[in-house]
Amino acid sequence: MSTAKSQKEKKVTTHVLQEMKSRGEKISMLTAYDFSMARIVDAAGIDVILVGDSASNVMAGHETTLPITLDQMIYHASSVVRAVSRCLVVVDLPFGTYQGNSKEALTSAIRIMKESGGHAVKMEGGDEIIESVERILSAGIPVMGHLGLTPQSIYKFGTYVVRAKEDAEAKKLIEDALALEEAGCFAIVLEKIPFKLAKMVADKVNIPVIGIGAGNGVDGQVLVIHDMLGINNEFSPRFLRRYNDLYLGIKDSVERYITDVKSTDFPNEKEQY
Repeated sequence: MSTAKSQKEKKVTTHVLQEMKSRGEKISMLTAYDFSMARIVDAAGIDVILVGDSASNVMAGHETTLPITLDQMIYHASSVVRAVSRCLVVVDLPFGTYQGNSKEALTSAIRIMKESGGHAVKMEGGDEIIESVERILSAGIPVMGHLGLTPQSIYKFGTYVVRAKEDAEAKKLIEDALALEEAGCFAIVLEKIPFKLAKMVADKVNIPVIGIGAGNGVDGQVLVIHDMLGINNEFSPRFLRRYNDLYLGIKDSVERYITDVKSTDFPNEKEQY
């Protein structure tokens, strides 16, 4: 068996991600929310699947990530876990399930792990959620942090613009990253911050730093799969690279199917019993 093939088949764990950072190998991460998509993404060799609360936007059509519930996150995560054989599955703790109440945070994280089979949880915030992070970690549940633009706090910030451009916010972000590492987080996502700051954080902490709109100086990248595949064609931030245009591809296929049905071309003699 070739080294490349054995690497692709090796089960990804939090320890494997740490090893990847140590040897300078970049970490690939994408979202997925259902069995069929997760099976494809895992088969392609992705390192991490994030069952993101972005499901609130791309799967349910909400304007923000806030409405999605814990039960809905468990449903999506369960579907993904059943599909994968190699990658690490990280599940977002949704808004309202951990902020300000560390006991509720632990209960929420335990439900995700027990009911979905996910491998880790992700939480937005820094110093203000450390108590919840520590309580979840005390139960043996791995935690991924998330700093910078934190979509669950959209009404606090009032905008999705780049975060931490000012010195005070940048200083707090660095302090929060160090606090999350010290608390025991196995990785941190940095969203939509200046690339120099993101690189500084990645250099300062020993745990992997995954960027989305945070430049190429971090340890890995994550994108929402509906964005990178062009299924969602209404979202075009600078950090997004589209690897396909499935909106047009799927729409064209549906239009041709409709035409074939209307014209009685489908099904033909070979397509019936």
